[in-house]
Amino acid sequence: MALNTKRIAKLNAPGRYRDPETRGLYLQVGRTGTKSWLLRYELNGRERFHGLGSLDDFSLKEARERARAARQKIADGIDPIDVKRAERAARAVEAAKAVTFEEAARQYFDQNEPRWRNRKAAAQFLSTMEDYVFPVFGKVSIAQVDTGLVLKALEREHPNRPGKSVWMAIPETANRIRGRIENVLDWATTRGYRDGENPARWRGHLQNVLPARGKIQRVEHHPAMPYSKLPTFMAQLAKREGVAAKALEFTILTAARTGEVIGATWDEIDLDGKVWTVPAGRMKASKEHRVPLSDRAALILNSLPREKDNPFVFIGARSSGLSNMAMAAVLKRLDRNDVTVHGFRSTFRDWAAELTSYANHIVEQALAHTIGNAVERAYRRGDLFEKRVRLMTDWSRFCANPAPVGKVVPMRTAE
Repeated sequence: MALNTKRIAKLNAPGRYRDPETRGLYLQVGRTGTKSWLLRYELNGRERFHGLGSLDDFSLKEARERARAARQKIADGIDPIDVKRAERAARAVEAAKAVTFEEAARQYFDQNEPRWRNRKAAAQFLSTMEDYVFPVFGKVSIAQVDTGLVLKALEREHPNRPGKSVWMAIPETANRIRGRIENVLDWATTRGYRDGENPARWRGHLQNVLPARGKIQRVEHHPAMPYSKLPTFMAQLAKREGVAAKALEFTILTAARTGEVIGATWDEIDLDGKVWTVPAGRMKASKEHRVPLSDRAALILNSLPREKDNPFVFIGARSSGLSNMAMAAVLKRLDRNDVTVHGFRSTFRDWAAELTSYANHIVEQALAHTIGNAVERAYRRGDLFEKRVRLMTDWSRFCANPAPVGKVVPMRTAE
């Protein structure tokens, strides 16, 4: 019996109903009452059924037209099922290639988070991307990232080093950034988001246009503030609102490195004992470091906001840790482009050498520097913590109340 609109409306029993007027065309009624069109055909000795769409989308007349068009392809040796699959795959590839570099980088980060060596490495991955890469090509399709964009990120002027590119101003960090871009692009290629050579590859590629780290003239010492000017600066800093300003003050009071502070988590802090224990995995020397907390440093910690399920002590704008540029931005807002965050460690070192009688190895221990040779380190197993408690207390007092400049004041004798 021929298919027509009235008969089709009455067909409710599950099964396949042939259309006598169109070779191989069937109306398929599913168990739930859904109705769709199928084309039965043979190609290379194989019976196949090609879906032509739902009855809701295509009428009997339209289904017959689609069936004839499919049979024309079959007559030319083209399998319509294979064509449909190829078109679907092509659409999926195009959709995947619409993923931006920032989206890909965050997916890469999330999928590789369990493999990070430590929280510091994880935090630095995102912070360096946010500071140096996303502003340049974060919104560009991952498939469109090329050598020119990679070089634009690495060669643009460093925000805190006028006249110097990122690659020349911070060669160690810049090379890590290049490596992180390369890893994200490799991941995207494997995922099918892009194809071709990796434009962030060093060997045989970027090495042809960028000077190797070892050949870059050693960056000048981090500009440091004279210790005589520090108390006035600290008074100004204490008046600043915001987590970044508090982080900078805390960094100065503890003589810590930027990465150690922005990666600090509450489980490292003992407020009752006034000690901050930085695990070995987050230290440059890969050795656990205990930091005495002065009264002012502890007060800063007590004043900080906390977020549920956020372990970071200093919370950034994205409800994670601070960006590694956040404290530098505070200096910029205070019109102190003549100094760097890291330079305050030199300020501390100069103060200790010129205004106190603390032994050099105590000061070096406070800075978490490796002391002496292997033999000396073997004999000096302790971390001189109690002596460093007095040192950091004196440092905090100086930051708030300067001693007269021009003569050595033996604030404490500690050998």
